[in-house]
Amino acid sequence: MSPFLRIPLGIIVMVIGYFVVAKSEKVFEWFGENAFAEKYLGFGSSRFFYKVIGVLIVFAGIFIATNVGSDILGGVARVLTNT
Repeated sequence: MSPFLRIPLGIIVMVIGYFVVAKSEKVFEWFGENAFAEKYLGFGSSRFFYKVIGVLIVFAGIFIATNVGSDILGGVARVLTNT
């Protein structure tokens, strides 16, 4: 992917992740309680779960912008295919 497309896309993904973390109450209002988070993390932990998802989205944006994702996937493919 071209750096002229990859870097702005990564920045957009990072901004989306930031807003998921910063506005987790609004995300909670949109999507409601997460049954998985409530069951395994305890009562009231849906907001925490949304913040963790937001941080993961930020890291995905960093991986996209720096092209680390293709390096990671290439390494995993070499391990799985023994090449």
